[in-house]
Amino acid sequence: MIRSRLAAALVLAAATLFAAGAVAQNAAPAQASKPARTAAKGQPKAPQLEARALELLRAMGSTLTGAKSLAFTAVSTYESPSSVGPALAYATTSEVLLQRPDRLRVVTLGDGPASEFYYDGKTLTAFAPAENLVAVAPAPPTIDAMLKQAFDDAAIYFPFADILGSDPYRLLTDGLGKAFYIGQSKVVGGTTTDMVAIASDQLFMQIWIGAEDKLPRKMRAVFRGDPLQLRHQVELSNWKLDPVIAAEAFAAMNAANAKKIAFAAPKPAAPARKAGSKPAAAKAK
Repeated sequence: MIRSRLAAALVLAAATLFAAGAVAQNAAPAQASKPARTAAKGQPKAPQLEARALELLRAMGSTLTGAKSLAFTAVSTYESPSSVGPALAYATTSEVLLQRPDRLRVVTLGDGPASEFYYDGKTLTAFAPAENLVAVAPAPPTIDAMLKQAFDDAAIYFPFADILGSDPYRLLTDGLGKAFYIGQSKVVGGTTTDMVAIASDQLFMQIWIGAEDKLPRKMRAVFRGDPLQLRHQVELSNWKLDPVIAAEAFAAMNAANAKKIAFAAPKPAAPARKAGSKPAAAKAK
């Protein structure tokens, strides 16, 4: 599952207006009652999955997979530890173009180096325009398999990867322990959205889904395995369903004269040596 890979690599409360609906999920009855019997030791708890939440996720998945091609803008915000304690926030903007089952382009700008990613059904190309570096690798014939290969081979991951595949509903609901409907928002994405929360052993995620168009407008996640509980958020806008796309849209034309490097995860930089210190090999003599 894509979410599992992100959690391994990295790694909400609802707004006050809707807090009553969220609290109601776990509130104790007003009158005293006998404590509920807990599951036998060693037995997993039964999932608590609200039908309305699953229906909204299923409708969102159907809308996404029902389109042969998609275009949207993704603004991703992620947190990073700071030297003074509270996390710092960084952001990127990605222009995404997808054509099922075997075409994807992601052009990203933001608080860091720009990047361009191209997949044409046969080849994966990752291009760093500022550094004029390009990495190219053979690719499998589907977007799902390509996303796995890009992560496994080069640690390339997109925060919106869960909605790119052939079955977003399965990716988002696989392994869930809890899913519930929160309420509506009229703020996110400039439209009315239905808010859903999902939780598993790996993460807690809140998703804003367009009430009318059933398109994802915002996703916000915290990974349980992250001791810092850093938050990851992506806002999705400028949606276009079934746009006409030129064949050359998935070709990395700007990378034709770039320096080629291996399609692999970047190696961490070696720690800087203090002035006057000897290399480890020299000390061993």
